[in-house]
Amino acid sequence: MGISKNSIMLGATARVLLASAVCVSAITIAHAGEADAKKMLKAMSDYMASEKAISFNFDAGLEVVTKDDQKLALLSSGSVVLNRPDKVRFTRAGGFADIELMSDGKTVTLFGKNTNIYVQADAPGTVDQLVNDLQEKFKRPLPAADLLLTNSYDELMSDVTDVKDLGSGVIGGVECDHLAFRKKDVDFQIWVAQGSKPYPCRFSITSRTVSGSPQYSIQLRDWKTGGEVASADFTFKNASNANKVEVKDVRDKFSDLPSNFTMGTIGAAK
Repeated sequence: MGISKNSIMLGATARVLLASAVCVSAITIAHAGEADAKKMLKAMSDYMASEKAISFNFDAGLEVVTKDDQKLALLSSGSVVLNRPDKVRFTRAGGFADIELMSDGKTVTLFGKNTNIYVQADAPGTVDQLVNDLQEKFKRPLPAADLLLTNSYDELMSDVTDVKDLGSGVIGGVECDHLAFRKKDVDFQIWVAQGSKPYPCRFSITSRTVSGSPQYSIQLRDWKTGGEVASADFTFKNASNANKVEVKDVRDKFSDLPSNFTMGTIGAAK
């Protein structure tokens, strides 16, 4: 099955459009509440940065567009445990991949549990630096990476051209503030829990430059901070005698696509 090269959106961040009983050709949103939306996003960013220990489970959806303009969703679930300033562990399992990543502040390891292979690289520094290293070295973004940065507000608001406060929504039984933002190439939405713990309940990104407007979404659940976070081992133990591969082989060995999907060129999938 061929997919357009630019139809995949990773890391960076999609809400599925639900069919409505009443179809409308256009929607106008009054009283966008730009100042309030920015204030709520900043409160979320400050709260996330202030928490030294964070853990959550997540469900993610990655949309791809085939050469026949059919939009397909690839779903996965996983978990994240983060101890600032420099430790993180995450798992992600889908129907075709089972991946675990751990970083102890010195070394980062990506382990393919279903293929029994792993790759390691030096990664000294903070979680913020690790987020960049994962993208640059492994081409493997951390789930909800934009939200875990200590300066997430600045990163998210960079080049934003439109801001809306869409009122309340409910995600996983949690009442949230629903915010929408527009940039040149993408739209993103975020649902922030109301109350004293304004954590992100859901985050979505929609491409505006790729045919079919594919989306990436991540929904967080089982949110914990501080003493609620269970202890985790951030150092890789090769208990399964996994084979080590080189960093240059990560894209092929740790594919985000099922084996029957092939990457096409821009605008023309194979």
